[in-house]
Amino acid sequence: MLDFGVVLNKVNVSNFARCLCGAGKFDKAFKIICEIMSKGFVPDDSTYSKVIGFLCDASKVEKAFLLFEEMKKNGIVPSVYTYTTSIDSFCKAGLIQRARNWFDEMLGDGCTPNVVTYTSLIHAYLKARKVFDANKLFEMMLLKGCKPNVVTYTALIDGYCKAGQIDKACQIDARMQGDIESSDKDMYFKLDDNDCETPNIITYGALVDGLCKANRVKEARELLDTMSIQGCEPNQIVYDALIDGFCKTGKLENAQEVFVKMSERGYSPNLYTYSSLINSLFKEKRLDLVLKVLSKMLENSCTPNVVIYTDMIDGLCKVGKTDEAYKLMLKMEEVGCYPNVITYTAMIDGFGKIGKIEQCLELYRNMCSKGCAPNFITYRVLINHCCSTGLLDEAHRLLDEMKQTYSPRHISSYHKIIEGFNREFITSIGLLDELSENESVPVESLFRILIDNFIKAGRLEVALNLLEEISSSSSLAVANKYLYTSLIESLSHASKVDKAFELYASMINNNVVPELSTFVHLIKGLARVGKWQEALQLSDSICQMDIRWLHEEVTNAN
Repeated sequence: MLDFGVVLNKVNVSNFARCLCGAGKFDKAFKIICEIMSKGFVPDDSTYSKVIGFLCDASKVEKAFLLFEEMKKNGIVPSVYTYTTSIDSFCKAGLIQRARNWFDEMLGDGCTPNVVTYTSLIHAYLKARKVFDANKLFEMMLLKGCKPNVVTYTALIDGYCKAGQIDKACQIDARMQGDIESSDKDMYFKLDDNDCETPNIITYGALVDGLCKANRVKEARELLDTMSIQGCEPNQIVYDALIDGFCKTGKLENAQEVFVKMSERGYSPNLYTYSSLINSLFKEKRLDLVLKVLSKMLENSCTPNVVIYTDMIDGLCKVGKTDEAYKLMLKMEEVGCYPNVITYTAMIDGFGKIGKIEQCLELYRNMCSKGCAPNFITYRVLINHCCSTGLLDEAHRLLDEMKQTYSPRHISSYHKIIEGFNREFITSIGLLDELSENESVPVESLFRILIDNFIKAGRLEVALNLLEEISSSSSLAVANKYLYTSLIESLSHASKVDKAFELYASMINNNVVPELSTFVHLIKGLARVGKWQEALQLSDSICQMDIRWLHEEVTNAN
């Protein structure tokens, strides 16, 4: 058309761009619009809005932003639809500040935001836990005479739940149901009583989920009855949230009651429902009921997935039913559900806790041969169990293998590392404190485990080499005071006083302040090899130290 000089109009361009976007050719649509503009044709607001809307729906927010800016440069004032579409998309992409900039620009252009515009930005603020900003924007909405609708109130309830402000969410819900005594009514409902919005299923669902996550399951259960009274039939999501809430608070009878009610209403339990029940039953050590739940799943043609199998394997291992867990793992492979790194790690840990280290290593080899790569937690579990059974060389080999596979200091963000592992498992392997103290998972913790075990086994040369590696590597954190002191003590006791002093020098170079006990071990080591003069000199030098520092060290030593 362009080559033959056909004159294009806004309908041609809009339809062509819309067809491309509808076929998923978003980049092509963007390029076509840019090409047509380069030939002097300026699309109108409707054309821009359609393409920007499609781009935003496809999460092509950067291209939408460029097109939006180009639109402004061409002197076309965006409509409320264009602004709102763009603001909503940037909010969903987590680009709240850019969305807010556009909102302010929208006001500056004299374009009045509608209820959807306000709701999108308010919900984004609340999801980001920026409650003050959300409240200020809501006040502006009311002052500008923009009436909130049920979607706005639902967004507020959902946002407050996610921000942990459950009481505010409950107040809004109470006022929506006609409770005029709600303390925040002046802020949230500057309307006549007859204009109050009625909560819908999404509103109730958000509040039930929020209450359950805050362990306020009794209130959530009462809300279920309120829904029925208000003529709002609970859906699968509401039932699942309530069952999960009761399970996590150990109220199995209540969970079963809701489970029965859900079935009576014609809703079939799904994988999420069954997973909540199985986890809770294992915590209560109700293995008899776990098997019944599994049978019920199969009866309802709800095939367990890898998550449910893994939960069951981990649960069986925790209650000492390791052989049954292994049989279940073999069974899941038979039915075509293949174990993942979490499944293997849980099973390895189960074998390790009953001293079956050979089965641990065999399972580890099978895991690798089947293309399932071990992660930091897998190595941690294996190294711990190898150390506890005296297989220090095997533990050392695993550490070397891990260093070749991953970066020396950090494998990746700890959020990614622990993904899929439950809190109980992370706690059981002693990793919870480390994760709370570090943004990333520190590999040096494994060095500490190995060094400590090699020291206890009297294999001081290997321990010394590992300590030198962790101290000299720029990619590893400096070894802690305990390891230096422990190894200096062992070297001194073994009459390797020269090595002990070399380690002491390394300790000082790495800015690790020695304790009084470190000097005591060195003095004893010198005396043990007959170097009395050096021992007396070191003792005398300690006496010359600042008395305040010495007092602190003596206090710590005691």
